[in-house]
Amino acid sequence: MVLNYIWIAFFIIAFVIALIKVIFLGDTEIFTAIMNSTFDSSKTAFEISLGLTGVLALWLGIMKIGENSGLINALARFLSPVLCRLFPDIPKGHPVLGSIFMNMSANMLGLDNAATPLGLKAMKELQELNPKKDTASNPMIMFLVINTSGLIIIPISIMVYRAQMGAAQPTDVFIPILLSTFISTLVGVIAVSIAQKINLINKPILILMGVICLFFSGLIYLFLNISREEMGTYSTLIANILLFGVIILFILTGVRKKINVYDSFVEGAKEGFTTAVRIIPYLVAFLVGIAVFRTSGAMDFLVGGIGYVVGLCGVDTSFVGALPTALMKSLSGSGANGLMIDTMKEMGPDSFVGRMSCVVRGASDTTFYILAVYFGSVGISKTRNAVTCGLIADFSGIIAAILISYLFFF
Repeated sequence: MVLNYIWIAFFIIAFVIALIKVIFLGDTEIFTAIMNSTFDSSKTAFEISLGLTGVLALWLGIMKIGENSGLINALARFLSPVLCRLFPDIPKGHPVLGSIFMNMSANMLGLDNAATPLGLKAMKELQELNPKKDTASNPMIMFLVINTSGLIIIPISIMVYRAQMGAAQPTDVFIPILLSTFISTLVGVIAVSIAQKINLINKPILILMGVICLFFSGLIYLFLNISREEMGTYSTLIANILLFGVIILFILTGVRKKINVYDSFVEGAKEGFTTAVRIIPYLVAFLVGIAVFRTSGAMDFLVGGIGYVVGLCGVDTSFVGALPTALMKSLSGSGANGLMIDTMKEMGPDSFVGRMSCVVRGASDTTFYILAVYFGSVGISKTRNAVTCGLIADFSGIIAAILISYLFFF
């Protein structure tokens, strides 16, 4: 129901603001611009789905090889002690745990093209365990919030954008983004755990948290001791080696188990096409809603209002320039990228606001896009508290990004 109210609000707010612009500001072009945005965003939704078709076919085909060879089952059994604490409703050793791990790994490496198909595969398997097919289950909500919190190890795309905009040190946002996205994920997991009464104070989870903290510490130390050119080169190289290594591992496991690898791949790839078609209506719905909200000027009014209130409280308002990127991030990844680049162009990539816009962009992922794609792929219409927990993770990421940016750059 929350998703329903938010979607309706996009249109009503956009209409009211557009009407105000026509009556009081004499802007006779606003409704034309809004209607054009609906056509453009509908086309974009189809193009995104079309673009996903090939990638979905590839990765669902690879996953089918892993499934038929037994590799996914083996991975699930290995990860059960930890993941079963986060997903207690999933039977111990179930193959979906392997799919969840693969998706999380791709996300952390910043491999969006691989993460989305792997996430859709995991969501389909979670739906098979779901007793109420139109309602999000507890494991689905936890899985979705972990995705929307956007935990990423190396935000290579943001650093590339900074380099293209002429930043003196494109990688200077790396540590702030790493800290912000970790806080976003942690808060998101805690929020879902409280809602689902999951006990996180146990040995496997505490060991995992310790390992993650050690890993992040090592990564930060490494980052501080190599040049930005080496950082960009090695991070991209390692990510792609790992990705191609996964493909080779799945294929060789299939060969060792003497399954027909080619037929298994084709069988899985067929699912990619049907999944891509199934998500089109959900993408159209949300991209159109987001487009009319943004085109009407509602986003500008919201940001301006926040800046005004903060100013009345006597708090520094330097961060307000990064708010459009922060707020758009939950709605549209490409929109947030555009606003981030525009902020760096207008304010300078090495300005406080320019850097902060990059940090808030990397702090979490696009909540509503992920909701539309993941839940839409399996026909979930009742999202329960998934939106609330996802937005809590988003909000915590934004707050953390702002505070950490002040600490590092102000």
